Amino acid sequence: MMPQTPTARVCSHCDGFPVVHITTGTRTLDGQRRTLAAACPACQGTGTHTAPASLVRAGK
Repeated sequence: MMPQTPTARVCSHCDGFPVVHITTGTRTLDGQRRTLAAACPACQGTGTHTAPASLVRAGK
């Protein structure tokens, strides 16, 4: 059964693509490009973020 309120949402900074590989412009000895992995700083590479806590007014 699916929960009614999702606990994790897609990160608004990376749109769910948390890790990208950037080419450095150099090549290895066998001709492949060298790359660096960069993770989204907002979600730390998970692609999701938790929903903010909501306040509920109780009483009058």
